[in-house]
Amino acid sequence: MSFNLHGWFKKQYLREESGFDKNVWITLTKDEQEEFAEEIFDLISTAYAPIGGHSNYKSPDDVTGAEGESDYMVIDLDDDPEFDALKITQDKEAGNKSVGMGHDGSGPAKSAAVNITAIMLKEPGHYVEVSGKLKDILQSKGVPVVTDEETIRKALKGKQIEMNSDGTYSRYIGGSKHTKTMMGNPLTK
Repeated sequence: MSFNLHGWFKKQYLREESGFDKNVWITLTKDEQEEFAEEIFDLISTAYAPIGGHSNYKSPDDVTGAEGESDYMVIDLDDDPEFDALKITQDKEAGNKSVGMGHDGSGPAKSAAVNITAIMLKEPGHYVEVSGKLKDILQSKGVPVVTDEETIRKALKGKQIEMNSDGTYSRYIGGSKHTKTMMGNPLTK
């Protein structure tokens, strides 16, 4: 992936004895994803606990398995050396799809995860499927809502969706039917 939003948060670091830079979003290498799979899983579990967990992350093994070729961006916001927030994306035909986030439960970490998501989704070629509270938060941050059926179908190429009259759609995810809203700026080649 060649994500370079304003050149300031797509950097790859090898872990040094002093740890990762503080207050900087970094993208983990594949080796770092394996090394920190448990930490990543814990952040995801904390963020998705109120809704029963993330449908594609049931164990630390899923960090390098279930979601396929995912990119994991992390940030360390406090004095301890552990990651505090996480953003998960995947390269798709319609661009860079946001597929999840994570945080340690603290206010600053929750804000960091949501804010990086909103920043990314305002850029061309970035999109997400959302529902519930996150949809409302992203809307309040000015992230565009996609209601055009053709755009949604192109972005979700190969997925079975049922459009609703309000521009949302329903589809099966992890064996359960969900109503989703697409937000951001997917590519519509």
